[in-house]
Amino acid sequence: MDRLLEKNLLPDWLIRLGIRRLLRLRLREIAHPSPEIQVAQFAESLRGMPIAINTAESKEQHYEVPTAFYQRCLGPRLKYSSCFYERGSETLAQAEDRMLALTCERARLADGLDILELGCGWGSLTLWMAEHYPRARIIGVSHSRTQREHIMAEAKRRHLGNVEIITCDMNDLDLLPSAFDRVVSVEMFEHMKNWPRLLGNVARWLRAEGFFFAHVFTHARFCYHFEVRDETDWMSRYFFTGGLMPAHALFPQFQDDLQLVQDWKVNGRHYAQTAEHWLRNMDAHRAEIMPLFEQTYGVQHATKWWAYWRVFYLACAELWWFRDGEEWHVSHYLFRKP
Repeated sequence: MDRLLEKNLLPDWLIRLGIRRLLRLRLREIAHPSPEIQVAQFAESLRGMPIAINTAESKEQHYEVPTAFYQRCLGPRLKYSSCFYERGSETLAQAEDRMLALTCERARLADGLDILELGCGWGSLTLWMAEHYPRARIIGVSHSRTQREHIMAEAKRRHLGNVEIITCDMNDLDLLPSAFDRVVSVEMFEHMKNWPRLLGNVARWLRAEGFFFAHVFTHARFCYHFEVRDETDWMSRYFFTGGLMPAHALFPQFQDDLQLVQDWKVNGRHYAQTAEHWLRNMDAHRAEIMPLFEQTYGVQHATKWWAYWRVFYLACAELWWFRDGEEWHVSHYLFRKP
């Protein structure tokens, strides 16, 4: 089966069936008689870990491919995270804008603030904030030099002078205390391990009465690590080494330094539609993407990685479609520094 996949010979319907089977297997593996106890034990286990692990592998898995690949797959704002389909019929560009606006609303952003974004990707939220809050100071943190170059070039092109990007591993990030009114993070904590230590850092960087907003993907009840144990752990091996799947109840376990004000659940269908849009865009730009893969992975491996990236998007879509988006979803949290 793997040989057929590598040669891009498996039809999508068969791949989707296989993904659904693996999802049902995952649910059996993570089942626990008490979700509350499982989440509490998982939370405690994170306290002894580094802030992040496998950072080199994570960087290579997603940023080894040139930015031009993502420009062919993602929406115009290069939002590499869940979008929001209020009606269900939105274009990807519209859904990107809707989630960015919702993020800023829930994070209680306003003009004139000092705002820190942890894990800024290709700058979808950073540049959105810079556009909509021109008197705010926006500092973004990424561990990719190419992402920084892209964001700063876009900021220059759009005449945005209120953006600064720091390239740094999250384990090493050291900022001045009480320097920010808001800290925001979109789909970065899933790549982290020691959440309480990182949240302690966030609290230190925030001013009193400041807010921290987090957007993460979650499972409804249980937490688990992405680990490579056997051939079924395909996602862990190729795309999410060192990551974790938090339960919706995980973030509220860590209120030593910050107090939870409000949380929200966003049905998984929004992320599923996002991934389906990415897949359609990828297929529509095959002629432009294959030369990029040949340069990145070598001519002999380009077809294999074309198939792998398609399966990655298919797996994301099926994960969040599962049980009508109620099993895996997106969670938003707003914390306040006392």
